[in-house]
Amino acid sequence: MKEYQTITEISGPLVFAEVDESIGYDEMVEIETADGRELRGQVLESADDLVAIQVFEGTSGIDRDASVRFTGETLKMPVTEDLLGRVLDGSGTPIDGGPDIVPDERHDIVGEAINPVSREYPEEFIQTGVSAIDGMNTLVRGQKLPIFSASGLPHSELALQIARQATVPEEDEESDDGEGSEFAVVFGAMGITQEEANEFMADFERTGALERSVVFMNLADDPAVERTVTPRMALTTAEYLAFEKGYHVLTILTDMTNYCEALREIGAAREEVPGRRGYPGYMYTDLAQLYERAGRIDGREGSVTQIPILTMPGEDDTHPIPDLTGYITEGQIVMDRDLDSKGLEPPVNVLPSLSRLMDDGIGEGLTREDHGDLKDQLFAAYAEGEDLRDLVNIVGREALSETDNKYLDFADRFEAEFIDQGYQTNRDIEETLDIGWELISLLPKTELNRIGEDLIEEYYVEDPSVDADTDSEEAPADD
Repeated sequence: MKEYQTITEISGPLVFAEVDESIGYDEMVEIETADGRELRGQVLESADDLVAIQVFEGTSGIDRDASVRFTGETLKMPVTEDLLGRVLDGSGTPIDGGPDIVPDERHDIVGEAINPVSREYPEEFIQTGVSAIDGMNTLVRGQKLPIFSASGLPHSELALQIARQATVPEEDEESDDGEGSEFAVVFGAMGITQEEANEFMADFERTGALERSVVFMNLADDPAVERTVTPRMALTTAEYLAFEKGYHVLTILTDMTNYCEALREIGAAREEVPGRRGYPGYMYTDLAQLYERAGRIDGREGSVTQIPILTMPGEDDTHPIPDLTGYITEGQIVMDRDLDSKGLEPPVNVLPSLSRLMDDGIGEGLTREDHGDLKDQLFAAYAEGEDLRDLVNIVGREALSETDNKYLDFADRFEAEFIDQGYQTNRDIEETLDIGWELISLLPKTELNRIGEDLIEEYYVEDPSVDADTDSEEAPADD
């Protein structure tokens, strides 16, 4: 390795050095400071005679006397099945006091693009145990389904609940010895506080979920540059476990807003021309490079499913981060502050939420034959109830018809019994659908225009109050 002492400028997390040879983009760099410390960096920009290096540990202590060595290699993640149960920092170094990692292989963190011809279409149900997701916006294996949240909302609790409860349905296991049916979690945290990190680890350890998880922790006081490699480290680990070891892997990345803020900070240090709201113009491409690393590959047993979590600045869903994320991913789960103020756990608003692959992951042989029709009817009834709530504020509940009042009662009970379940309750899909039928039975059978007659005959149990109300309404006509 050729060594240089030609640092010309230090700007934020970047170091600029003069060179007299070709240096590759993304090449790893070793920087030795005057006091003997060794820091790691990565080439961010390379010209004929000048390179820009982003330093993972920050540029504190670096001066013009520091030595710069280029390794000729890109950043790689040491991967092994023994990573399960381990806690690493944002750059892949163990921080749990366990033994050193002896890798089976070292994989480039940029990953390899999945050939579109080799992709299998995601259509296998994942049971998260959360009714608002399983029943209304189903997650399927190989999907990328983000959670749109906001500051102060309990997205961390929902993420932990999904990580703890997500399972592969028994009927989908592929062999008697369980090969290919194991479910692992890769949890990548970016820019979180020490308090949040402690909560995550306490929950993982208390529930035993850590044994089947790989946790990457980048804290708020860690360098922003490290934040840009954390999701790539996590996804490289997920791809190894999925496509080489046959695991079904759920990858949870939180918080993507902190990741994008790191991109903006580095872009400002490079004096790039900013895009929307100061974020780099290439942020869409950068996010796509991460999100598109989810999926299934033909002939491989495993899968990578992504749940990125982002906090929308100012609760604005047109902000560049949720806006671009929505273009790339296959739907979104939306957390709502009004529902949170009512005490609902989790406060998921199912109306703006969407899972574009849901219809392919539900139905007979996957969940239950009534799932699709019931979901459509629940959506329609809850939307009607929400509209009537606005009308009640104007004319009062007494001015509404008996049927309208039924819709209002349905909306209240839907929130209280279907959405609200607490963060420790794990509902299987049968229980979720049964609760849905119990609630939809609050409405007269004539209102169920989105469910097939055969399903109504099998599952609909009319609420006694519906009969009573119907009789009281029809009595004057009989007279």
